[in-house]
Amino acid sequence: MIPRYSRPQMSAVWEPESRYRIWFEIEAHATEKLGELGVVPKSAARALWDWWATEPVIDVPAIDAIEAVTKHDVIAFLTWVAEQVGDEARFMHQGMTSSDVLDTTLAVQLSRASDILLDDLDQLLAAIKRRAEEHKYTPTIGRSHGIHAEPVTFGLKLAQAYAEFARCRKRLVAAREEIATCAISGAVGTFANIDPRVEAHVAERLGLAIEPVSTQVIPRDRHAMFFAVLGVIASSIERLAVEIRHLQRTEVLEAEEYFSPGQKGSSAMPHKRNPILTENLTGQARMIRAYALPAMENVALWHERDISHSSVERFIGPDATITLDFALARLTGVIDKLLIYPARMQKNLDRMGGLVHSQRVMLALTQAGVSREDAYRLVQRNAMQVWESDGEKSLLELLKADSEVTAALSEAEIEDKFDLAYHFTQVDFIFDRVFG
Repeated sequence: MIPRYSRPQMSAVWEPESRYRIWFEIEAHATEKLGELGVVPKSAARALWDWWATEPVIDVPAIDAIEAVTKHDVIAFLTWVAEQVGDEARFMHQGMTSSDVLDTTLAVQLSRASDILLDDLDQLLAAIKRRAEEHKYTPTIGRSHGIHAEPVTFGLKLAQAYAEFARCRKRLVAAREEIATCAISGAVGTFANIDPRVEAHVAERLGLAIEPVSTQVIPRDRHAMFFAVLGVIASSIERLAVEIRHLQRTEVLEAEEYFSPGQKGSSAMPHKRNPILTENLTGQARMIRAYALPAMENVALWHERDISHSSVERFIGPDATITLDFALARLTGVIDKLLIYPARMQKNLDRMGGLVHSQRVMLALTQAGVSREDAYRLVQRNAMQVWESDGEKSLLELLKADSEVTAALSEAEIEDKFDLAYHFTQVDFIFDRVFG
């Protein structure tokens, strides 16, 4: 993963040294249980843990040099450990196969990555909630198809985002639980050469569940679901990012990314303030979603195992989690410092001469005895005049001058339907449902 879109804590999960440390713990815990069961000498595990207590430096280049000869990463690691520990290290990996180590390690890494992502989501949710409460009653225009529809509040826009990311968090909790699975079952998953109690011991020590049937590899439907959830979270990031990008357009300018002192928007045009952070989030979301498809394609492995999934996961494990970690942190920063312009929101609300109140007038006409078809016709005929005047004409004044409308509604009744506050009577109810 390129450093530009990486943060240290998540990157550390995927560093080679971190991976090898997990490998060692799996091997040492397994050897420990094998010693308790009398399969290997208890001294073997003691030798491993005694060496580990010295806080050894994992010599990644040395392991890579061995792998260049063996063409096998796990054997290279075991060989290097044996060189450090001595004769007792020969009892490591008894009855195990490489997938026992690799798959269980990936489960640990994805679990740790999930914990970081869950913390990221908590920080994002807190930022959204704070800004939503700040603008709970800030009037703005709701749009459908990009066209002015009816009034909402900016707080409601953010409440929607909060509810969506809260669902994302629940999905990630479930995905973490499903991916945090250990398999120490030996060749083709039969436990023929290793006692199931070894698997249980390793799982307990690493905080993992046990894979019921591992077939030598942990079934990849678990991983497919995990990366699919990351893709959904990325899509939610993009949804909010795109909303901010639209609101920052010059013609709209209801909200804007924070523009820091000394920041430059364009190499050619000194006046530019571009939504570069949210545009970047859109691009990152595309990449995170792209990792979900190969994870799904990994499900269909041959028979009890093949390694067509292996190279894929070496890409998508680090890249998807590192990118999503960065994207969530970036979005949190955008929301936290988002510049919001209530006066511009009100100006845009008023721009179309009161068209946003058309539904209330139509409903009032139907309640006054006018058929729905005629009520729609009467309001639309006046609304089109406002539309064609680009808001220069007032829907309220046109309706009050329309004899067919005033035959059913008094001027006072018509004016009442243009009360902006009416649209916000249920804001508290919605906020209670979202934030509790």
